[in-house]
Amino acid sequence: MPRAYVLDTTLRDGEQTPGVSLTSEEKIEIAKKVSELGVDVIEAGFPISSEGEYQAVKKIASLGLGSKVAALARASRKDVELAVSAGVQRVHLFIATSDIHMKYKLNMTREEVLNAISEWAAYVRDRGLEVEFSAEDSTRSDRAFLMQAFKAAAGSGAKMLDIADTVGFASPQLMADLVVQIKKEIPGVGVSVHCHNDFGLATANTLSAIVAGADQFHGTINGIGERAGNVSIEEVAVGLKMLYGIETGIKFEKIYETSKLVEKLTGVQVSKNKPLVGDNAFGHESGIHTHGILSNPLTYEPISPELIGRKRWFMAGKHAGSHGIAAMLKEMGVQFSDKQLNEIVNQVKALGDKGKQVTDADLYAIASSVTGSSPKKLVDVGGMVSVTGVNVLPTTSIRLSFNEKVLESSSTGIGPVDASLKAIQKALEGTVTLYLREYSIQAVTGGSDSLAQVSVKVEDEAGHVASSTFTGSDIVMSSVEAMIDGINKLLLKRGNSL
Repeated sequence: MPRAYVLDTTLRDGEQTPGVSLTSEEKIEIAKKVSELGVDVIEAGFPISSEGEYQAVKKIASLGLGSKVAALARASRKDVELAVSAGVQRVHLFIATSDIHMKYKLNMTREEVLNAISEWAAYVRDRGLEVEFSAEDSTRSDRAFLMQAFKAAAGSGAKMLDIADTVGFASPQLMADLVVQIKKEIPGVGVSVHCHNDFGLATANTLSAIVAGADQFHGTINGIGERAGNVSIEEVAVGLKMLYGIETGIKFEKIYETSKLVEKLTGVQVSKNKPLVGDNAFGHESGIHTHGILSNPLTYEPISPELIGRKRWFMAGKHAGSHGIAAMLKEMGVQFSDKQLNEIVNQVKALGDKGKQVTDADLYAIASSVTGSSPKKLVDVGGMVSVTGVNVLPTTSIRLSFNEKVLESSSTGIGPVDASLKAIQKALEGTVTLYLREYSIQAVTGGSDSLAQVSVKVEDEAGHVASSTFTGSDIVMSSVEAMIDGINKLLLKRGNSL
């Protein structure tokens, strides 16, 4: 089958997202994860930007990852020499070719730009490294001059020529036309594309380029990057496979866990409605949709969520029907009659009509009230001590009872709540891997003795999600109780007590 190669620039262009700054250790963690994901090339960074950046690139290059490691460099002596010395396998050389960039940013003539491309591409080639050349702002460049720049790079050793849609200004047709022209005029070299999402066309432009014959695309995990971001690797990889039958080396089952790691370390939250990795990508509320999904998932899901390491889920609300509500209750371990189901559905719809988002914690409370019963707790707190104060690192020690076993753990955190929730997660390590996806707290009454309502959403390594809410006067204990309740619901959804 046709094959497209993937260059991951999460650590370079992705880190240029406003407000994102990764430590060397975080960059290494992401590099290892995207290599496991199956990307062909990791652009580890821009060595000239700082000493820390240079050291991080050098360290990643020395790890012996399954992916090739590249470093970015402008077509100038300092950049190129430093990139070469970092021990990478590929140097990604770039210089702008649009008139607006050459005049206002580079202050260089066309001839000077061509000379710089030839000189520094040859320099990298002569040192035995791969040369990839990007014409910055390709899609706003004069077409004839752009071809001159690409020919200069190819003639000096560049084996991969990259069309950089630097400000997301291209259309799918333009990207395809450029790929076809380069392939025709400069045979024997690879063609790559680097698409930004300023007009929301990054995925469409990348797919169009690959279908037209491009060999490689640049992208980032979750589509992070400057301004509106880069193209999302996960969207293109799945789109190529499912829509065009074009393979990449991406291991689809690792997409979601990679997305969550990047979200955690960069602090850039994925939009709920983002394709594939957003919270709502495989969520269903409408009664018509849930009925269809339960009969045959293909009715309302173009791909199986398990393909990318996820699980589908149903939402209770005013649009929900009895089929979806019944499925959710069975996941929670709630037993009910047809009459009780009708009452639960009516109460859920009434709550939704008031404009309230009905969480599974709300559904659980309604069902418990209607049926007069609740499932047995699988996990409970047997004892806990939390210490905090001035010049004291917040620390929590906790004892959990779990299926007649006792699990104990201690953890530190940025505060007593953080320490307590981390201690719970640590105690259950080896039994279930837990991720705290959402945490919020709200004062229910006024005053220093006010009640606190804590809401949490937890997820396991298999993609099961559960939410819970607890109200109490002690913020730490309310947080712990909400977390424990969420874990119990999660264990029921797993279908076993471990």
